[in-house]
Amino acid sequence: MPALAAAILLGAALATLPGIDPESVRGFDHFFNLEFEQAIGVFRSTITAQPQAAAPRNHLAQAILYRELLKAGALETELVTGRNAFLRREKMNPSPADEAEFDQAIADAMRLSQAVLDKNSADTAALYTMGVAYGLRGNYNFLVRKSWVAALKDATQCRKLHNRVTEIDPSLVDARMTQGVHDYIIGNLSWTYRALGFVVGFRGDRVEGIRTVERVWREGSFNRSEAGVLLATVYRRERRSADAVRVLESLIHQYPRNYLFWFELGQMYSDLGSKDKALAAIDQVEKLKRMNTPALATMPLEKVYYFRATVQFWYRDLDNAAVNFQRVTAKASDLDLNTGVTAWMRLGQTYDLLGRRNEALQAYRKAIDYAPGSYRAKESEAYLRSPYQRKQG
Repeated sequence: MPALAAAILLGAALATLPGIDPESVRGFDHFFNLEFEQAIGVFRSTITAQPQAAAPRNHLAQAILYRELLKAGALETELVTGRNAFLRREKMNPSPADEAEFDQAIADAMRLSQAVLDKNSADTAALYTMGVAYGLRGNYNFLVRKSWVAALKDATQCRKLHNRVTEIDPSLVDARMTQGVHDYIIGNLSWTYRALGFVVGFRGDRVEGIRTVERVWREGSFNRSEAGVLLATVYRRERRSADAVRVLESLIHQYPRNYLFWFELGQMYSDLGSKDKALAAIDQVEKLKRMNTPALATMPLEKVYYFRATVQFWYRDLDNAAVNFQRVTAKASDLDLNTGVTAWMRLGQTYDLLGRRNEALQAYRKAIDYAPGSYRAKESEAYLRSPYQRKQG
């Protein structure tokens, strides 16, 4: 099931439309800079100004979902690169008001889209917005409600509707992103889960899926940013770090306040063997934080220490890594679950590599207590029995 969860998340950012109005452009500038409160405010105003438009309802729902994902620490691409703690934790718990607003936005988007389709079943804009609504609801069902079957049904319906869009008008390149993501996802599933794709009529093709998203990145307009985010994620998963750097630098040029792009850039440089460039990217986040950049207002400074320590850990700068992981774990209660539990485990591993076994054992126990049942907690249990050793290479 983790692979399917990764798939659902990859298909999450699909909520813009051709001819997007200037206010929505402003809202998405906030959105891609992680300023979700401001984005939500803009989208609510757009709904008031355009009461018969479906697209702004999708925009609002998307911003509500991503605000919740950011709070949970679920937007780092570590989530979709294999084993991870987030997918094995309890479901998120948004407030009843947030959940109600999300559900109402999706219901209204579907209702308004259907009203157009009742008059013209080949209206591509309405087919698209209907598909987006299903896609967003599928993401919410999976990531928040942990409702696997409902999520799969919604994702399948999204794909069918967007297939219909490109059948009617093949020039709508942006609408192909759903197809690309879906193909990539099914192409990566185990044979057991891939059988689900056969059942609903989609076989999947990992390589073709990547090519399709790359085409949206090159030729698209209203979905180009979403395609870039997805490509950066896919390239990391495919261990194509140099390609990920190229895409991330372009995204950072457009959305310089998105600190997750900077963190991801640091990780990609680290993977490429450039410690100095990796640390420089992370330093940029600290600079933005200390400049009181609005997007970073709620981000704890400990996130910077965490990413810096991670680079130092992999480059065997163990004394500095230990200091920074200690800074992180000292404020673990203020962090998202994934960051907190991983920091405790990494601190234990650092102590093991430094020959400080007793301190390592304490850190592993803290990881287990911090997020019981998570993948990192289970990994820490193994290190209680046998000290962590760094593999060669």
